[in-house]
Amino acid sequence: MRVVLSTYGGRGSVEPMVGLAVRLRELGAEVRVCAPPDEEFVDLFAGIGVSPVPVGRPVRPVMASVAPGSTVGLAQRAAELIAAQFGAVAATAEGCDALVATGPLPVTAGARSVAEKLGIRYVHASHQPISLPSPHQPPPGRRGRPLPPGVTDNRELWELDARNANEMFGAEINTHRAAIGLPPLDNVRDYAFTDRPWLATDPVLSPWPEPSVLDVVQTGAWMRPDDRPLPPGLVEFLGAGAPPVYAGFGSTPMGSDAAKNMARVAVGAIRAQGRRVIVAHGWAGLGLIDDGDDCFAVGEVNQQALFARVAAVVHHGSAGTTTTAARAGVPQVIVPQGGDQPYWAGRVADLGIGVAHDGPTPTVASLLAGLETALTTPTRARSRVVAATVDTEGAMTAAKRLLAEIDGDGPPRRA
Repeated sequence: MRVVLSTYGGRGSVEPMVGLAVRLRELGAEVRVCAPPDEEFVDLFAGIGVSPVPVGRPVRPVMASVAPGSTVGLAQRAAELIAAQFGAVAATAEGCDALVATGPLPVTAGARSVAEKLGIRYVHASHQPISLPSPHQPPPGRRGRPLPPGVTDNRELWELDARNANEMFGAEINTHRAAIGLPPLDNVRDYAFTDRPWLATDPVLSPWPEPSVLDVVQTGAWMRPDDRPLPPGLVEFLGAGAPPVYAGFGSTPMGSDAAKNMARVAVGAIRAQGRRVIVAHGWAGLGLIDDGDDCFAVGEVNQQALFARVAAVVHHGSAGTTTTAARAGVPQVIVPQGGDQPYWAGRVADLGIGVAHDGPTPTVASLLAGLETALTTPTRARSRVVAATVDTEGAMTAAKRLLAEIDGDGPPRRA
């Protein structure tokens, strides 16, 4: 069987596809990948023996250059992503049996159109639940189209979101569909999602609320197997004292001044707790604030191995980092910067495995208060309890289900 995976976005959109690709190949499938051309993403797939087809612009410079909420250049970027689905992705999907897509709407709507034209199975995968229509939650705002104040009916807000999606992307999608002989769409968003999207999140960390208008298939999170050893210098630092606290903000970009302030605040708060510090550079470019021997800086590293050896994790609240920390049984302090991060911060607080910081800009005092709660005995104990419930086989579950559905022997709709 041949499966093509189409993804575009930051690490949270790309790395889960690496995990799925590994499991599909273990089950004997041939896997093709279309992904952003960033070097780190190319390296991720190269590490499992896959050469991805480049799609779109490199993500990191785009995210670093676009102001939060800005619509400048949005139409052009969307048009490029749509064209890539009908171009490079369509060519890659020739001869395949299924197409799995994740990422922004221009990607997934284009990908489903390609699958429709080729007559192959299509799966929409989401790595967080907040973008899927549900009467239990409002939609996230789209760039340049904030949710109207005063409207509290979630169904009304989701209907508005569908109209916004049509206005933003419908004409471009339908132009490409017409060019390959497909009829126009009148609801781009719901077409891309399908009525049976896959939710690649852990059901304990991120339960899908029922009743639902969608037949959501929750597989568990798609985690990349990672057996890389930690760097010798990091191992030496870890062994030189009590477990340190990790501070990192993943692929969330920040300006240089904001990154310096975040590093200063994080190191100051952790030191005030009497703990040593590991600072992760990430896309924010966090660095050490002095030459103290109680701090160590890391770049790309095996978080699964590292988090098992730290006292707590201070981070931005991405799905991947939240799930990795939860699996390690380590308390978390989440300082959400945007997107789905406030959702994950809320889930960590609700589960009692950490603290949701109030707002994206901590002070030493506010972060210290969060750490004091996270490092209490009850929070540490609760983190270990929840860790034992986190599903570690989400990617294999998804891979088996996909291949079974291709074979025509998939489980029933409400399995």
